[in-house]
Amino acid sequence: MIFASLPAYESIANTSWTQKLRKRTIRELHKEGMKDEVMDGLMISFLHTIYQVLLPISLPVIGGALLKKFKRLDTKPLSTLSLYVMSPALIFETLLQAEVSGGEVLKTVIFCLLNVLLLWLVSEGAGRFLSMSQPERSGLNLVTMFTNSVNYGLPLVLLAFGQAGLDKASVYVIVQIIIINTIGVFLAAKSHFSVKKALLSVFTLPSVYAALLAVLLRLLQVSLPDALGTGVSLLSAAYAPLALVILGAQMTGVSSGEDKPGVAKQAFVTGMLLRLLIAPFIAWGILAVLQADGLLFSVIMILSSMPAAVNAVILAEQYDAAPALVSKCILWTTLASFAVLPVWLLAL
Repeated sequence: MIFASLPAYESIANTSWTQKLRKRTIRELHKEGMKDEVMDGLMISFLHTIYQVLLPISLPVIGGALLKKFKRLDTKPLSTLSLYVMSPALIFETLLQAEVSGGEVLKTVIFCLLNVLLLWLVSEGAGRFLSMSQPERSGLNLVTMFTNSVNYGLPLVLLAFGQAGLDKASVYVIVQIIIINTIGVFLAAKSHFSVKKALLSVFTLPSVYAALLAVLLRLLQVSLPDALGTGVSLLSAAYAPLALVILGAQMTGVSSGEDKPGVAKQAFVTGMLLRLLIAPFIAWGILAVLQADGLLFSVIMILSSMPAAVNAVILAEQYDAAPALVSKCILWTTLASFAVLPVWLLAL
């Protein structure tokens, strides 16, 4: 895989200061007169995380942003290629070879359902408490509930946790794809929602069929021919850099603001707080209740702490669910994530 040779998370986990802090609390070290050294160690670990994990990710993102700004890069063909070719190949190969137990799959599915329910309750409650309009509440729902777990999350997990982390992330991503194309459409559309349209949209996504095929082959214990497996691997390896280039270009498009009305400061601040602060702690609580631990806990926590999903703005624009609010939150949660995610990586 494209990033599997960069075991950044393992490097971070094995630094001497990280190991020390696992054995002794900061209070204990403070008693020993080592507070300054502890803070220096934490800062070094933080910068090390940014260098090893986020710097490699930022390069294709910057490349995509520059192409969009100076060459008017059209992301639609690239998005189609990613959605219908690269992403299914990645999902297929990962699930075919994944070392994920039935218990982990069950916990992931239950987590996704509980998480989306609680986030909806929190965002809807906040919107009503602040007397937001119906479109603003719908936009706030989209920003809070759905994360950029595909274009941004999968490459980050692969780089930070390696193939083992990607195995567990693939199950989460499949469930999220189904949820955003059903519950996401419902929340965006509200009064003119079509259950049939939402359900049919799920079955137009090749990633769903790729996942089903991978599960079937595993059950039948059938292996792919070497040549075919190599071809799938080539497509799969191309997914991460392509997705990040698309992300950079889409962020530039969002920031241009193309004739969109202003966004209420109250709604924007609420969206930022819910997505970056409240949502991760809700995820932490659910995982604790489900008794998820180890790598599964870390992977789901990171995916749940990602910025708002870029695809949310498509739903917002299609169903007039405060697209300006959604666009602004996507841009700023993504930018803020470069500072927030290293903290979560260190905490995990």
